[in-house]
Amino acid sequence: MSTATVPAARQPTMSPVSKFGATHSLRRLPVQERSAARVRRMLDAAADLIEEVGYDRLSTTAIAQRADVAIGSVYQFFGDKRSLAEALSQRYIDLYFERLAARFDAEPPADWRGGVEAAIDEYVQMYRTAPGFRVLHLADAIDPGRADAVTTGGDVIADQILAGLAQRFGIGGDDELNKTVTVAVETGQALVRLAFRRDPEGCSASIAEAGDVVCDYLARRLP
Repeated sequence: MSTATVPAARQPTMSPVSKFGATHSLRRLPVQERSAARVRRMLDAAADLIEEVGYDRLSTTAIAQRADVAIGSVYQFFGDKRSLAEALSQRYIDLYFERLAARFDAEPPADWRGGVEAAIDEYVQMYRTAPGFRVLHLADAIDPGRADAVTTGGDVIADQILAGLAQRFGIGGDDELNKTVTVAVETGQALVRLAFRRDPEGCSASIAEAGDVVCDYLARRLP
């Protein structure tokens, strides 16, 4: 598997709100740049604290203190720490696809297998470099327990991969391919989590196995 990576960015370049439409994590959208900057600081603080103490010990008070904002500012935009974690997960989905697109532009994969290997490798790099990423499960970035939830984070990731397959390799989708890619995404995420449970830096054998398993599964539906 290739190990070439796009340099990690501490902050994504996008708005603090996910561009994939999952805005229910925010009570209100920041309109002014000053408000958007506060939200970015809150998300940065949440990421660092999740990395340091874990999600269970995370609190809105600690986030406010770390971000140097009033606790009222936190509740102005987020209902609770779950909403903050969801927004951070959505932000990381955006960052992941920004990095993957930049990687493909710099080094276009020859075929879909190369694209899948690059996608897994970039996901692994996010595990290693993005604070709190390994604690957050992007498949749960959109809370399926909410009444207004119609998709999950895994669905969002699968949709983007399907769009990439069509754009870069001319592979059209149907319902069966949609299901196949969704299963592949969930499987790949689970195997990468296993690799990092076995080794904090990521078990290289398990990561390689993740690529093989996902590619072999997709080969049943892709040319």
